[in-house]
Amino acid sequence: MNERNTLLDEISDLLGTLESQYPEIYHFLDENPITLPIKTHPEVGKKAMEEYLQSLRTLLQHHLKTLKNKSNEKEKV
Repeated sequence: MNERNTLLDEISDLLGTLESQYPEIYHFLDENPITLPIKTHPEVGKKAMEEYLQSLRTLLQHHLKTLKNKSNEKEKV
């Protein structure tokens, strides 16, 4: 499997995780047909895919950190 397919698989897996386990943040993603390219076979570079994957990871990490902080604040009350 080439690197692009691996990246696509990782992106798809992470999007699936966000959709099923974290719907509260999934709906903030701009994943809708309106944002998809019109071209039949648009060229998306490896760098763009890596940056997108990293942005999804960062979003999830921030969300989990925020949830942990809120949980800790509730325990103190």
